[in-house]
Amino acid sequence: MTGEAGKSRLTHAAGEMGISCRAWEMTLLAAENAPGLARQATREVLRSWHVAHLEETAVLFVSELVTNVVRHALTGGSTLVLRLEATGTLLRIEVHDADPCWPQLRRPGELDESGFGFVIVDALASKWGVSETATGKAVWAELDTPPGHQPG
Repeated sequence: MTGEAGKSRLTHAAGEMGISCRAWEMTLLAAENAPGLARQATREVLRSWHVAHLEETAVLFVSELVTNVVRHALTGGSTLVLRLEATGTLLRIEVHDADPCWPQLRRPGELDESGFGFVIVDALASKWGVSETATGKAVWAELDTPPGHQPG
């Protein structure tokens, strides 16, 4: 997926002990249309990797993580990077931005209409977290795929 909205890169290599590793990343402006573009690209990549069974949850994670950057990161209109990596039975989703401040986790109230992003990620991810990067941070989430549904 390329064009005005962003650029993407796909790699595929054999990892340790012959385990296949696929990686894809896309750079987007941290703008209002970024979540939609990221969701569309994620669907296309997962289908091409034959892991469409992960699509619903992965697209939800991508939507929440990218939206969080657009709404809250102090990036001053800069870019964000969405990275997908599939190794063995694991799918890792990362969203990088230039804001060094980590997200503030909160528990929204029953009547709140927003603020559920990390609650959802925490409930559905195998693991998730935040890592410092040379230019800011990366928020990541991992999904384990069932046996017989390995990326390939």
